[in-house]
Amino acid sequence: MQSVWKTSILFTLVTAVLLGIGYPLVVTGVAAVMFPHKAAGSLILKDGQVIGSELLAQSFTSDKYFHPRPSAAGNGYDATSSGGSNLAQSSAKLVQRIQGDIDKLAAQNPGKPVPIDMVTTSGSGLDPDITPDNAYYQAPRVAKARGLTETQVHALIEQETTGRTLGLLGEPRVNVLELNLALDKMGK
Repeated sequence: MQSVWKTSILFTLVTAVLLGIGYPLVVTGVAAVMFPHKAAGSLILKDGQVIGSELLAQSFTSDKYFHPRPSAAGNGYDATSSGGSNLAQSSAKLVQRIQGDIDKLAAQNPGKPVPIDMVTTSGSGLDPDITPDNAYYQAPRVAKARGLTETQVHALIEQETTGRTLGLLGEPRVNVLELNLALDKMGK
């Protein structure tokens, strides 16, 4: 009986060290060598300063910038409180919030349907991407605030749109931070 306990404890310790320490170190090392930018958090630098990550949304409220999807993460875009609101589709609170957002956005572009990702949060509340439709919907506001033509802003959106992964996975998307940085490079 004592050998069974000894074997069990030894097996638990060996697997804990191999799978709890060894395997994560190997995977992290391989990732750092093969994908150094992604393994380091896909950080975006501006003038030598980290200003964000390609992987996490951040709040933009000025009319001069494209806005990300709404966030239910903490007080909004809080990476330490990532998560959705957990409100069901039947929740009156959710329906009221979405309808309020639709009404506010519809007033900006009368007659144009509001893209769904402008009023719904992602599962994490930190989705850095928006649909091209969302970006085009915001284009008139951004163009007006920056003194640009809508054609210039549309060209920038097209330039910053990423297609489906491997041509078939996911949907076309626009990274909000990278789009806003491209706007800043235009100098207006």
